[in-house]
Amino acid sequence: MNNQKSEYNPYDNFLEVVDTAAGKLGLDKNEYITITYPERELQVAVPVHMDDGSIRVFKGYRVQHSSGRGPSKGGIRFHPNVNIDEVKALAAWMTFKCAVVNIPYGGAKGGVEVDPSELSRGEMERLTRRYTAAILPLIGPERDIPAPDVNTNAEVMGWIMDTYSMFKGYSVPGVVTGKPIDIGGSLGRNEATGRGVSIVAMEAFKYLGIDSPSLHIAVQGMGNVGGTTARLLSEAGYKIVGVSDVSGGYYKADGLDIRDLEAYIANSSTHSLEGYSAEGVEKIDNDGLLCCDCDVLIPCALENQITADNADRIQAKLIVEGANGPTSVEADEILTKRNIAVIPDILANAGGVVVSYFEWVQNTQNLTWDEDNVNSTLRKIMIDSFGDVQNIHDTDGVTFRVAAYILGLKRLSMATRIRGIFP
Repeated sequence: MNNQKSEYNPYDNFLEVVDTAAGKLGLDKNEYITITYPERELQVAVPVHMDDGSIRVFKGYRVQHSSGRGPSKGGIRFHPNVNIDEVKALAAWMTFKCAVVNIPYGGAKGGVEVDPSELSRGEMERLTRRYTAAILPLIGPERDIPAPDVNTNAEVMGWIMDTYSMFKGYSVPGVVTGKPIDIGGSLGRNEATGRGVSIVAMEAFKYLGIDSPSLHIAVQGMGNVGGTTARLLSEAGYKIVGVSDVSGGYYKADGLDIRDLEAYIANSSTHSLEGYSAEGVEKIDNDGLLCCDCDVLIPCALENQITADNADRIQAKLIVEGANGPTSVEADEILTKRNIAVIPDILANAGGVVVSYFEWVQNTQNLTWDEDNVNSTLRKIMIDSFGDVQNIHDTDGVTFRVAAYILGLKRLSMATRIRGIFP
């Protein structure tokens, strides 16, 4: 397994799925070749004064994959495994995500190769501000709008917004989304990705004819996306039998108490489930969570979690991808042969970018939406988008993933045909 993960290139994974979808759609290579190349790739050095007086230099990246349908949009992650191929793939997936839910953005992504757990709050702020200064020529409300991702949050977005605004000489709230409410953030943004995952999951339950309170659901990841997804599905009456985070997995056949798990994480010094115990709860590892006895598996952690090494042991009937790129191409083939439905990331976890779009609209128009308006509009877009993908799935007899890419390719290639190739 370790060798496979070290050789895994997520951008190659993206290209393979795009080629498959283009073949089903009957597109000539010239009609989509521009989509297979990122428009811009920037690597920067990020020197930071550390608390001990030393200076450390971190690698940072920002990739703009496409601006064919509007400004580039995508998160910034701080993680020790960040690399250029991962950032390219995440930017490309964002391009398709925006096209699938039909919002006027292209895709971008950024990241810094760093372990945030080793940094103080002051060091995190200095890192964020210096990274922002380094990528400043690429970002802006009309060009490229960052957002939170793995190990970044509203506070980090506030630092980015302030840094950008200091260089401009006036406040520019629209340069990022996912900000604190008090400086232009949108109500409902924090829960948006998990809310979108839960909405799409419940649409899939109905479509597949498995909708029942007795459904057993396992969620990998109890961060913002996984925790929100688990809570909303639990509140909707479904049984969450398994969860996991960096500390491992936790399983209970007759259902976990999600509120208790969330309270434990909030009060933990490590902000994780490490050390959690409750009556009837079994401690398992990450592989045990992915392959546990459940009807629905919702991976909400990092990419490349479901691979050729474990796909034949997955017990779920349905996988809903809350994370970006959690399933390898090889695993997809195995799951398809086993008749396990997979709702792809570019549909399932698009709720975050949808509400980021709402936030950007509010910032650029100096408006404020109430939370009911945000959530109801998000719900409509996610349900409509699921229906669009489902129709292609049914009509063309392809997997949900290929159907979503066909939908995205139709919209992206149409934009290319209309705009043409400069000069």
